[in-house]
Amino acid sequence: MSDVSRRHREDLAGHPDEMEMRERYNRVMGGSDVALVDAPLFLAGLYAAVSPYVLHFTGSQPSLSTNNLIMGIAVAVLALGISRTENMRGLSLAIAGIGIWLAFSPWIVGRHPDAGMIVSNVVVGAVILLLGLVSAGVGLVRRGRRRREAAAAYQR
Repeated sequence: MSDVSRRHREDLAGHPDEMEMRERYNRVMGGSDVALVDAPLFLAGLYAAVSPYVLHFTGSQPSLSTNNLIMGIAVAVLALGISRTENMRGLSLAIAGIGIWLAFSPWIVGRHPDAGMIVSNVVVGAVILLLGLVSAGVGLVRRGRRRREAAAAYQR
């Protein structure tokens, strides 16, 4: 039986598929910087969904708690989709819109909201708005980078 554990490992230099492997690695690992945006966005969506139950305003504000549950789940699902595929990055602006809606919904959906409800919704709405805009900005930067790379490859 051959001793494969003692084999000398070389880098990719000289490998026939070196360029393709490096490009694939860069394409796969290119999304790791967005994890700093997508994960907090997912968590903010989960918080928006459970905040009525944590802050105990489900009984006094049933319409606001239903609104927060639906919008929070929507943000969490969209954040998961954005983190999985780059094609959904355009929906980041929709997430920002949901953040604006969450910030103003206590006065639109709720009836005489108290300070805890207002602060919770305004803060989570602002966080979701900011993260949605950052995610959209990352998508625009990546799209521009891909276009420049395609143009450079076309000119070669």
